[in-house]
Amino acid sequence: MLKVYPAIFHEEDGFRVEFPDLDGCNACGNTLEETMELAQEALCLYLATLAEEDLEIPFPSPIKDIKTDGFVSYVSTNMDKYRRNNKAVKKTLSIPQWLADEAEKNNLSLSKVLQEGLKTRLGL
Repeated sequence: MLKVYPAIFHEEDGFRVEFPDLDGCNACGNTLEETMELAQEALCLYLATLAEEDLEIPFPSPIKDIKTDGFVSYVSTNMDKYRRNNKAVKKTLSIPQWLADEAEKNNLSLSKVLQEGLKTRLGL
């Protein structure tokens, strides 16, 4: 789902960006390009968090209504990149009995170990 919000860019030692409609959503970068990329990511993560917590997503202000000493630009982001379905699903798997016994002796949750291993392997 594509979302577009106005953002205020400030040129300081590099660039800083803030979203007037999204309290606390901001990013900083050394170059304008880096800052725009980080702004897209910050916007996406902020909106995805609101959606996951069933909080209201504010409507974007018209860009012409924003007054600032910096410059204003639209920032767009695709929320589908960061939204994940966190519902637990059952998966059947097989491991050697001796490994299951060792895990049980050490009070290891196989589900947790598998999740951690998958995240590491996938670079998440």
